[in-house]
Amino acid sequence: MSRGVMQPSQQKLAEKLTILNDRGIGMLTRVYNIKKACGDPKAKPSYLVDKNLESAVKFIVRKFPAVETRNNNQQLAQLQKEKSEILKNLALYYFTFVDVMEFKDHVCELLNTIDACQVFFDITVNFDLTKNYLDLVVTYTTLMIILSRIEERKAIIGLYNYAHEMTHGASDREYPRLGQMIVDYENPLKKMMEEFVPHGKSLSDALISLQMVYPRRNLSADQWRNAQLLSLISAPSTMLNPAQSDTMPCEYLSLDAMEKWIVFGFILCHAALNSDAAALSLWKLALQSSTCLCLFRDEVFHIHKAAEDLFVNIRGYNKRINDIRECKEQALSHA
Repeated sequence: MSRGVMQPSQQKLAEKLTILNDRGIGMLTRVYNIKKACGDPKAKPSYLVDKNLESAVKFIVRKFPAVETRNNNQQLAQLQKEKSEILKNLALYYFTFVDVMEFKDHVCELLNTIDACQVFFDITVNFDLTKNYLDLVVTYTTLMIILSRIEERKAIIGLYNYAHEMTHGASDREYPRLGQMIVDYENPLKKMMEEFVPHGKSLSDALISLQMVYPRRNLSADQWRNAQLLSLISAPSTMLNPAQSDTMPCEYLSLDAMEKWIVFGFILCHAALNSDAAALSLWKLALQSSTCLCLFRDEVFHIHKAAEDLFVNIRGYNKRINDIRECKEQALSHA
């Protein structure tokens, strides 16, 4: 056996997906708590509202991610006095952001391994693997969106690093990469659309496998009644026969989860919408079904506006933008 060949069976893909999904929920909780704390004047780190540090914070945010401690002694003088307290009190926030960066690294590494192994995804065949893959894509996307909504992220990371520089004579070793990530993901979905170009085939295959499952689940109560889907006695002669199917019916899969997979998935691999009729059909159905998605707890995502803002900058996407507007009208009147 050649040493250079990657063996899919030795990559522990299912285990890594399970671990990263669990880790992702933990990271979402921590980032969400930081966002809530920063939005509450009573819970916000005191250094962000301290009048004595106001000019220093504005200077740090303006220069972010560059670090300029020389020739700015006047603006940073107050920071010098409080550096040890800042290091102690902002460490929890700072290292949560570092953990987000490490989580992102692990997700990107796993997505690349999955592509290299040419894993086959089909929700009706290998249910657990496909579900965990799509869940991870959505968790990762959600995490980067909520991170970008923390308005004070540059101030917190910059303050901690300046205090570290003044104390130890050098920036924290994680700061250059962390600062760059914060800048790169100012508009997270736009950045991730570029990032997911190599993963387009795996992701679109997994999503298109929903073409039989999602439309069947996304029916009105009247349609369920008319089809007698919930009736035990609609066909008395077959009541005792076990139900047989060549595919997994996925009846316990939540509609909400599938909508997130389809909306975020096709935003990230939007090229499939132009080349595959099944992809476009799923996308339109999801866009007609609701106007916003729950990201995490009370954080929401307004589907149509976000999708339109992203597609408006892509040449030749006028038809896709018209689709979004039509689906929005449908969703507002029927969803």
